[in-house]
Amino acid sequence: MTEPKWIMIREVSGDLIAESLRGLLEAQGIPVYLNQEGAGRAYGLNVGSLGSTQILVPEEFENQALKVLSAYDHGQFEDEHFSLDLGDEDDPDSPE
Repeated sequence: MTEPKWIMIREVSGDLIAESLRGLLEAQGIPVYLNQEGAGRAYGLNVGSLGSTQILVPEEFENQALKVLSAYDHGQFEDEHFSLDLGDEDDPDSPE
């Protein structure tokens, strides 16, 4: 079995934003890996180049993750009835 190729989809400042976006993406079924410079993590930095965190997803989830982040950027997750159609035709929980 081959390891997935991880693609950086966004770089953010600070752990709080990175962890929030990780939760959002994982809630949509997208695996996420956060990458931060070791010194930045060790010293708790959240500004500058040592404070930046890269958000990575497996290559096959790139388009799906970018759709989720775009919807988030446009405030579409603020509506409690919002549903993002990611093309999961086989999802038994999706309304038809």
